[in-house]
Amino acid sequence: MAAPPKMAWRAAGGPPGDRFAGRSRNRLRGTMVKSYLAAAALVALTLTASAAWAADGALAEIQKAGVIRIGTTGDYKPFSYKGADGSLTGADISMAKDLAASLGVKAEFVTTTWKTMLDDFKAGKFDVALGGITVNPARAEVGDFSVSNVSDGKRPIARCADKDKYTTLEAIDQPTVRVIVNPGGTNDKFAHQHFKKAPIEVFPDNKVIFGQIAAGKADVMVTDGVEVDLQSKLNAGVLCPVAVKEPFTHFENAYLLRKDPALKAAVDAFMRKELDSGNWKKKLDAAMQ
Repeated sequence: MAAPPKMAWRAAGGPPGDRFAGRSRNRLRGTMVKSYLAAAALVALTLTASAAWAADGALAEIQKAGVIRIGTTGDYKPFSYKGADGSLTGADISMAKDLAASLGVKAEFVTTTWKTMLDDFKAGKFDVALGGITVNPARAEVGDFSVSNVSDGKRPIARCADKDKYTTLEAIDQPTVRVIVNPGGTNDKFAHQHFKKAPIEVFPDNKVIFGQIAAGKADVMVTDGVEVDLQSKLNAGVLCPVAVKEPFTHFENAYLLRKDPALKAAVDAFMRKELDSGNWKKKLDAAMQ
């Protein structure tokens, strides 16, 4: 005797529609499982590649070589200054030596200039650039910036007799006011952006540029506030900070690093430790003498 329709369906695995739906569900499950497996494999491959890249990154190279190459201009007190005997001093020079020690390597200093620093960095001449370096987009495109160790702004410095004279950009930007600036850095860029009437002299030696103002060969320079304060102290009674209500700009200084998450993490950890402990302030205060 033939089985009733329902029993026949059960014997065959369900009604025709159910059988087809079951096959579709199985195929869907199989496709989903394959997709999950493929995704998992891709994630594993990406993590493996990332780990391999990190292992071969800048920090690993530095530690393998046992040397970290430090690019610095050596012409910017109180951060980096090269004396007549060729020795480097300054707050960031002291920091660089301690940074190298924290990484278990030696510091090797490479001389650069403000005009060529970015090209030298791109060419791989050093691993870290420091010494009062302003954070800006052009530099951030080619390297990582560390945690900032200075917040500052551009201010003018002039002979003390003129400290109440050049208190605005408009007062400086006059045909009779001689502006002086060092080449290639943010001071140069600022001057040419803001002064269209005042003659601008691009003076090549940042070590003696303030002597030009003191000697009456230039009238004013707009530079980082910390440099204004230091040079006013070193040339007391001759050069003075101009009595501006507030700095013309605001910016951060930091260390420019080769792009590598591991190197940035290590330098940031070092910087935070130095800032939190007060060691950075002690170094900067000592260099302001």
